[in-house]
Amino acid sequence: MYRIGPADLLRIAVFQVPDLSFDKIRVDSSGNVQMPLIGSVQAAGLTASELSDEIGTRLAERYLRNPQVTVTIEEAASQKVTVDGAVTQPGVYEMRGRTTLLQAVAMARGPLREADIKQVAVFREVDGQRMVAVFNLEAIRDGRDVDPTIYGDDIIVVDISRLNALAQDAISALPALAVFRLF
Repeated sequence: MYRIGPADLLRIAVFQVPDLSFDKIRVDSSGNVQMPLIGSVQAAGLTASELSDEIGTRLAERYLRNPQVTVTIEEAASQKVTVDGAVTQPGVYEMRGRTTLLQAVAMARGPLREADIKQVAVFREVDGQRMVAVFNLEAIRDGRDVDPTIYGDDIIVVDISRLNALAQDAISALPALAVFRLF
């Protein structure tokens, strides 16, 4: 599920309250949206559903009875993903909106012929800790595994033989379970 980030453009609709609804409202650089009555609301890091719940809760505290709030992401600001290893064009790529692992690898023009696509590592920072998960790109392509969502600042390494020895040992101990573990 996509998490809202700074500079994302949102639509916020409060059912039957046009003064609290916005066709276009941009998340500021601090990750907040400014709402009438309730002020600044932290949006960055939340899903659209979580932000809907937060705004609804705050409006219900003092202003509305049972508010129905819908948040839609109209435009996702660009976030970056690094794709490295045995791909045609390793590099840092801009993501717009929801991006999956297959889409991110495709941005790098796909894996090289000699790549081991059964072990693709995705490194992610979770609560200040560096985590890694290993995915089987072949199984994802065949529909046997779910194509995971990639988040901004993730690092994807196709073909773990290109990683240093320490990283290889850590990853090779992980089955391709698509579960993030401490790295």
